[in-house]
This record gives sequence, structure tokens and C-alpha cells, in this order.
Amino acid sequence: MYATRDDMVKRFGDKEVVALTDRDYSGLINDAILDEALATAGVEIDGYIGGRYPLPMAQPPKILTGYACDIARYRLCGSGTQLTEDIRDRYRDAVKFLELAASGRVTLGGMPGGGPAPTNNTVQFAVGSRVFARDGGAF
Repeated sequence: MYATRDDMVKRFGDKEVVALTDRDYSGLINDAILDEALATAGVEIDGYIGGRYPLPMAQPPKILTGYACDIARYRLCGSGTQLTEDIRDRYRDAVKFLELAASGRVTLGGMPGGGPAPTNNTVQFAVGSRVFARDGGAF
């Protein structure tokens, strides 16, 4: 998991996290609902970065904590919680960043030297001699 209950409360405040998770109007954070949303956000993040970075990450970069919170918050909307433009924009920003990380245009810094994980599907080039000449004939 990339984020915790404490991360959500630090990022959005206790009142908002209660509003997002309190389905039975107890006035408290429903930890089961919050944990499920954070786990789902983690799966979504893994879906983007899993092809480039080894999973699970031993020490996920802090930037993923913030994005996991933003994704969980977005996923918790509905069921009486209003989806705002800010929530939607933060979710879209998270997805955009994850797409960039997946494509290699930005790095998470999770590997030695900050690079992506090595892959098994590499392309190798070999220098050889020409087989055909410009006029279509063979050499």
C-alpha cells in the first residue's frame, strides 16, 4: 500500500476523511472503507508502473503517497459524497503522472541511479555488411 489512514488525514483533514468514509453516520472514519479505497488506489498505481518498476517497492517514493491519497479520495466519492472539480483534477493529475512514469518520461527514482527496472524484452542491434546495393542488385 502506498498510503495510510494517517496520510489521508494529513492531506485532506479528519473532517473530509470522515465525510468520505462514514456510511453509517457515526461521525468516525470507517477504516474498512478507507483501507479498501487505499488498496484499490495501490492496485491502480501498480497497473501503471508495474511494467517499468519492480513491485512491490521496498520504499515507495513519497510522490506516490500523495497520488494514492488523491486516487483513493476520487474513488470514495459517490454514495452521498459530492465529486468536486478539485477532486477530479487531482485524480487526473495523478493518472497523467503515472502515465508519464509508465512511459519513462519521468522517473520515480525507485531504482539505483533513479532509473527504471531492467526489462527482459530488450532489442539488440548487430552491425553487419550490406546485402543489397542501391541499384537493387546484390554486392
